[in-house]
Amino acid sequence: MLTKKQIISKKDFAKRITIYASFCLLAISLSLAIGIFGYHYFGKLSWIDSFYNASMILTGMGPVNKLVTVEAKLFSSFYALFSGIAFLTTVAIFVSPIAHRIMSLLHVKDIE
Repeated sequence: MLTKKQIISKKDFAKRITIYASFCLLAISLSLAIGIFGYHYFGKLSWIDSFYNASMILTGMGPVNKLVTVEAKLFSSFYALFSGIAFLTTVAIFVSPIAHRIMSLLHVKDIE
């Protein structure tokens, strides 16, 4: 016997989006913190320049300040690789409940 599938309520969906968005905000914040401290420590940049560089790398825009030491260049390289994966993964996590809801809406049929 077929059963009727139910889609979660708008209130539950809003809760789910809030949870996913909170997780994404935490992940982006931690990724940004890694970059800020790394640029400040390895690149000997000021805090604001470190924030600026980390933000630009994390969003895929590219570096701003020229780094001169080997350690700074290595950090910047690995942070850029990490950032690309972290940012795309975070976007995918945020979009997944929305995509799931759309797919559920398109496939659920009233069974009577």
